[in-house]
Amino acid sequence: MIGTLGAVVLDCPDPTSLAAFYAELVGGTVKAEDEDETWVDLDREGGQMLSFQFAPDHRPPAWPDPERPQQFHLDIAVPRAEMAAAEEVVLGLGATLLEDDLGGKRNWRVYADPAGHPFCLCAC
Repeated sequence: MIGTLGAVVLDCPDPTSLAAFYAELVGGTVKAEDEDETWVDLDREGGQMLSFQFAPDHRPPAWPDPERPQQFHLDIAVPRAEMAAAEEVVLGLGATLLEDDLGGKRNWRVYADPAGHPFCLCAC
């Protein structure tokens, strides 16, 4: 092993707002690294660090268009019995449903965060 994973970093047009979205989704404390808030961390004590970097020309993925692919996505584990309530919360926070669970045939639903990055709520 060469090292350990320090952070997952997402480019976006508004780092503070996107960090606040993910703080509601997975917990953590939003911490701006500079006054201009061009780099914002979501400190998740004991969990994986998420960071958000200002990208003025950010072009979100276009699900599932291969011309602008997702490149990566985050899977958020949610108890199966809480999937509907979790969906209601993420939509209220500004997420967009991209694909549902096909009437319960799949264990996940695909969303885009407010900056367009895909993520899944996965039943556990």
